[in-house]
Amino acid sequence: MKKILQEYDINQSTMMLLPATHCDYDTIVYEQQQQLAIAKTPLQLVKAACLEGGATYDGRRKAMTHLTGSKQKVPIPIHPQYDIFAFPTQSPHRFENSWIFYHHIKSIKPYEAPTNTNIQSIITFTNGEQLQMKESHYIVEKQIQRTAMCIITLAKKLPITL
Repeated sequence: MKKILQEYDINQSTMMLLPATHCDYDTIVYEQQQQLAIAKTPLQLVKAACLEGGATYDGRRKAMTHLTGSKQKVPIPIHPQYDIFAFPTQSPHRFENSWIFYHHIKSIKPYEAPTNTNIQSIITFTNGEQLQMKESHYIVEKQIQRTAMCIITLAKKLPITL
């Protein structure tokens, strides 16, 4: 990461947004082929992308809460028409929260360490990149299931265009 960007548009290559503790940037974006440093928080990027996708973050969050019943760590359909769905690993307003983009996940497994560690699970992405997570395998698996439910629910609601 050489250059720090002031703006970033979430796109179909975006795999994850990680918070950064750096004085010059707030987010590390992982795309399929590169990593980028961005001078905005992950939540700011998600909110901006929702607007670009045609609705506010709060509107998308309320709709998903209504349609799926999820009230915490609600998955967000950022650009449903482009299959861009993300879920938070923690409360979206917590600094430690990361955003994971559903369609890039290949697998998730519990982390089996020989010693006591904060790492509890590992997500493997379709490009082979791995993310060690502090969240348990169960919690991340639940978030993946909620996001899948969000995708299925929206697929039933969206009109079919020819």
